[in-house]
Amino acid sequence: MSLNTQKEDFSYAYVYAVSATAGYSLQAATRRLDDSGIDATITVPGKINSKRLPRFDVQIKCTSQDVLRETSIKYRLSTKNYDELREDDPFVPQLLIVVLVPEEIRDWLSQTQESLCLKRCGYWLSLREQPPIDNKTSITVEIPRQNIFSPDALKIIMERIAVGESL
Repeated sequence: MSLNTQKEDFSYAYVYAVSATAGYSLQAATRRLDDSGIDATITVPGKINSKRLPRFDVQIKCTSQDVLRETSIKYRLSTKNYDELREDDPFVPQLLIVVLVPEEIRDWLSQTQESLCLKRCGYWLSLREQPPIDNKTSITVEIPRQNIFSPDALKIIMERIAVGESL
């Protein structure tokens, strides 16, 4: 298995774990949706207030590069993915999730009989309504470090989606 495939699988495991802990469903996208920049959809299996099945699509990335800064994550994103995520009025909200992992694969996970620890952290960002860019290859996006993708953050994101707020 290639290192990139390992990172992809690990980042999905992180997002699955957060979604499961929040009590939500994560459905991996088909290849056709993946080609359109959607890796998975996270859905509330029920209602939040009066909204049935609130959901959003995610583009999931993983890196071991040194992207962590004092107040943000600086992640290089392809222009294709940026353009897909910056739609000003998508039918379903879309988020970018970037999972950071240690450089060494053996450090990604630690396990005892009492715990399973996935190393580092995932961060989320909405690029909705961001301006187009001239660069044809990539853009560096800045994700606030406070945007940790956690079960509590996921619940707040879903509550905001259910009432029609922008993220």
